[in-house]
Amino acid sequence: MLRAGRLGGACALRLLLAAHTVAAFEPISVGIAIGAASALTGYLSYTDLYCRFAECCREEQPLNASALKQELEEKLFGQHLATEVILKALTGFKNNKNPKKPLTLSLHGWAGTGKNFVSQIVAENLHRKGLKSNFVHLFVSTLHFPHEQQIKLYQARNSDQLQSWIRGNVSACASSLFIFDEMDKLHPGVIDAIKPFLDYYEQIDGVSYRKAIFIFLSNAGGDLITKTALDFWRAGRKREDIQLKDLEPVLSVGVFNNKHSGLWHSGLIDRNLIDYFIPFLPLEYRHVKMCVRAEMKARGSAVDEDIVTSVADEMTFFPKDEKIYSDKGCKTVQSRLDFH
Repeated sequence: MLRAGRLGGACALRLLLAAHTVAAFEPISVGIAIGAASALTGYLSYTDLYCRFAECCREEQPLNASALKQELEEKLFGQHLATEVILKALTGFKNNKNPKKPLTLSLHGWAGTGKNFVSQIVAENLHRKGLKSNFVHLFVSTLHFPHEQQIKLYQARNSDQLQSWIRGNVSACASSLFIFDEMDKLHPGVIDAIKPFLDYYEQIDGVSYRKAIFIFLSNAGGDLITKTALDFWRAGRKREDIQLKDLEPVLSVGVFNNKHSGLWHSGLIDRNLIDYFIPFLPLEYRHVKMCVRAEMKARGSAVDEDIVTSVADEMTFFPKDEKIYSDKGCKTVQSRLDFH
């Protein structure tokens, strides 16, 4: 799961919704540096120079689609649908100078299939500091809304706070990225508090949300995705033959009717405000080995195929008879590799 800090309950929510922190630069020092650079260059604007020293919200900065494509293809294993849809969705949205609504993506699949990893890649390609950016905001359901018995309180008081948090961050940067993790553990009805921000409004109280991006991460629907993948496998068809149209309709209906999806009977689905339901397929043995190799390279180690095989063999696979898919995806690869 993406790191969100050790905050507890209501305290965590209050801190999350606190005022946007300023960049940690002393103004006089930055001013002197910018002045010196201006004298040397003579052609860069104040804003251009300032943004070399501090993080800036560049609303019109184009997406480097080629870099994003390469990163997804090289680092995300076994997810041809996610790679294709995310690339097209982000490229189309960022190339549109006047979008009619924010881009809203809902990523579904079992743990360890790459949902959090993709959100990290997206963040890094949209904002220079990635998940550490002042313009990338992470919301974790179990951290910020942990107590089921307080659901009515969440829906009332904290829903207002959630709206204020989003409003404040979009006011500071129109192209803010919001990541909602563990949506399947979010209490039903809470997420509908942000429905107005995802709709086709030009402005709400003087603020436009049309250039913001919202990403939901959820395990809900993993069973539906696995069933489709298994049907293709048993029919002798390649997983790469699975198309979005094979999964998206059943996925949207499935999470809408799933009381444990965070989107149960949600107006976000009923109003068609989620642009894409993106399935993450269960990972096979060969994909697990790819994850092990990638982790060894990331550690600066030479790839030892004996170790790769050993780590992959330690994983457990399902269904019971066929043993095709890793039940934890690549989630435990790092910890298992520590023992080799």
